[in-house]
Amino acid sequence: MPEHRAREHHRNRVQETLREEIGVIIDGELSDPRIGSTTVTEVTLEPGGKSGHVYIAVNGDDGDEQRTLDGLRAAKGYIRAELLDRMGTRHIPDLSFHIDRSEKINARMDTLLTRMKKREGRRRAGATEANPS
Repeated sequence: MPEHRAREHHRNRVQETLREEIGVIIDGELSDPRIGSTTVTEVTLEPGGKSGHVYIAVNGDDGDEQRTLDGLRAAKGYIRAELLDRMGTRHIPDLSFHIDRSEKINARMDTLLTRMKKREGRRRAGATEANPS
């Protein structure tokens, strides 16, 4: 059975609010040195609303990503308590943190596509020089 529009709209609003609040907490209140420069890219909630996934983008290498992930997992209880206080709800979903590598993957794809276009242009130019009509 499809989900009602009102329920879907409510879930989207909650996800957006969680994304904004978690971003503020990470940027302004966590003093763990393991947590580097991060951006909360997305928060998704499971259909029952009991658990959620927080996707973060980390500026840095794989080591920075892992240290940031470890720091956020250690601060999960604090983040949930702050969210409970700020949002004024009875329940905050159990949060799991994940690295969002979509920006890095998109940048790599753009680089590869640019290289392919340059190679194709060189091949066409070489074919035109070899067979002048």
